Amino acid sequence: MRLPIAILLALVLFFGSTAAVLAQDKPVIKQVPIKDAPADSGAKMFAAYCAVCHGERGKGDGPAVAALKRPPGDITMLARLNKGKFPAIRVHQILAGKAEITAHGTSDMPMWGELFATLNPTDGARVQQRVHNLTKYIEFLQVK
Repeated sequence: MRLPIAILLALVLFFGSTAAVLAQDKPVIKQVPIKDAPADSGAKMFAAYCAVCHGERGKGDGPAVAALKRPPGDITMLARLNKGKFPAIRVHQILAGKAEITAHGTSDMPMWGELFATLNPTDGARVQQRVHNLTKYIEFLQVK
């Protein structure tokens, strides 16, 4: 009877240690301070702030996807999923940090409005410009 228990214990230890090694191999998202991308360019802000998770074209295939709890959605499909109308107000609210993203479960996505405010602490209009131009660029990315 002791032999099967020893084999079971060996298997548990082997698979447990293998799982620990695999967990160590999972990439970790490195948090760095936000860099200033031009507020007047939605494309440049998307490349600087969003593409790492959402991918260059917004398909949800950025290089950080492997480190996320849940992969980001394909944001090029927002209009199609909303009966052909781009949900600009909703996207604006999400980017400003005024709406939760239920699809994310936990909030892996940064609250960009708060981060943008750190770039221009005394210029609320600049924060709004960033959110507006980023929203317009995401609208531009929509599948036609």
